[in-house]
Amino acid sequence: MGYAIAEELAENGAKVILVSGPVSVTTKKPGINIVFVESASEMYAESMLRFADCDGAIMCAAVSDFSPVQTEKVKTKRGKDNWNLELKPTRDIAASLGEVKTDKQILAGFALETNDEIVNAGKKLKKKNLDFIVLNSLNEKGAGFKVDTNKITIIDKSNNQQNFELKSKKEVAVDIVQKVISIIK
Repeated sequence: MGYAIAEELAENGAKVILVSGPVSVTTKKPGINIVFVESASEMYAESMLRFADCDGAIMCAAVSDFSPVQTEKVKTKRGKDNWNLELKPTRDIAASLGEVKTDKQILAGFALETNDEIVNAGKKLKKKNLDFIVLNSLNEKGAGFKVDTNKITIIDKSNNQQNFELKSKKEVAVDIVQKVISIIK
């Protein structure tokens, strides 16, 4: 989804910085500068570093909500006992950008929800100081991961909702970029 949005923004004349984790897709579209990162902490650092010089950001993928407290340097061998993994919350990139966002910047986020979808997305919208949020549902057939389609609802900070039918991710990217353009006007 992020690459489709980046391409649509570039097609509309934006200079795009795409901070990307490891993915199986790519783009060669002019106007897109890809910054590759490996970890949640690297994505946080790159996003925070670059945001001040941007007109806005679309946070279209949640980086892992949790990271291991301790990482191992060598393979952990199988044993007879259970193995416990302690996790700590990762830093919330969208919330951190929302804290430093100026009135001249647009910040959009995504919410992948499985229950109380509209309510939970609305809470996230306010908590993270977003201009709008794109709600994805794992309950919708053909939407989400490992498919080239998505069905979204866009909710803005005035609580206006736009519901869209199932579309290709390229078509969804057009809808999202049109929302950005409508805010700029």
